[in-house]
Amino acid sequence: MKKIFLVAVVTLLTFSCKNKVEAEIKTIEVATTSTTQKLDPNATYAKAEFNVDGMTCMIGCAKTIEKKLAKMDGVKSAKVDFDKKLAMVEYNDAIVTPENLTETVTLVSDTYKVSNMKTVEHFSTE
Repeated sequence: MKKIFLVAVVTLLTFSCKNKVEAEIKTIEVATTSTTQKLDPNATYAKAEFNVDGMTCMIGCAKTIEKKLAKMDGVKSAKVDFDKKLAMVEYNDAIVTPENLTETVTLVSDTYKVSNMKTVEHFSTE
């Protein structure tokens, strides 16, 4: 029994004393592109407010819609207020129409419905 115990201890010590492996750190260069839109300083910008129905969360719904609207050509700014279910978009009226805004929102998901589209002088939260 002592010999079996001695062999087990020696075997355990032999195989458990491995060199400690360090994590290898690699640096990867990533090319980035600028997504900043160039806005026409001579353009006429209109402001539109509309309700977005069907949103269920602030991050997944409201922020996704806001990002999609902001990335549109001719859109100067876009903000979606989840609590009020209200979208506020400032856009170049020569490039973007209210129909384009509605189409962009509904293309994000079929559950989103645009209502009460109106052009305003100042946003209601200003």
